[in-house]
Amino acid sequence: MSSIWPFSDAERTAVFTSKRVIDGSDWIHYVTHDADDGAWQFHPYSGPTPEQEAAVVSLRSILDLDDSVRSLSDLPRGWHAWRESTSSTWTRAPRKQ
Repeated sequence: MSSIWPFSDAERTAVFTSKRVIDGSDWIHYVTHDADDGAWQFHPYSGPTPEQEAAVVSLRSILDLDDSVRSLSDLPRGWHAWRESTSSTWTRAPRKQ
């Protein structure tokens, strides 16, 4: 784990995820870097997050939970990434508009 901050967004940037990711009952399967506003979303493997399970946390807390997202720090706006398991490498592609 490197101590150098890899993202161009600040550590305190608010990002969207699921309480399941935060409490460790699920893992990050799918990530989006939104084209319109640059927001980051970190989705669990178990599927879409119901509104009542949504969470807003800092980008730093996501990196602390899963250092593998460090490799996505250069994911361009309008792109997404996914992996099939926690040991898989991330696959990236532009999102279709």
